[in-house]
Amino acid sequence: MSSTSIIHPLHFQIIRREGTTWYFKNGSIFYNRTGEPIPESDRERLFGITKNKIVIELFRINGGKAGYYVVNLQDKKYYYCGDEWTDVKVKLKELGIGTDEPSYF
Repeated sequence: MSSTSIIHPLHFQIIRREGTTWYFKNGSIFYNRTGEPIPESDRERLFGITKNKIVIELFRINGGKAGYYVVNLQDKKYYYCGDEWTDVKVKLKELGIGTDEPSYF
């Protein structure tokens, strides 16, 4: 897997399916406007959903096909991205998250 970073809002979760296993990608939080600690293990619970429910929904959209998925935990929307890490960036850009070029202040 590439070491390329993907920056996204807290309410988005990146998941990879490999074989029969689902891997929930937990990144680090670099900005938290509330200042309240948000343990990564509680991210799904923060939005009122479980990992089990997420996996069920991902299976519904693509039959559990291998590859990368993005979940909007806040709106309970599920997306298949593709087989490559770069496909995640493409999907997030389709959803209005991210830019081609970094913006400078």
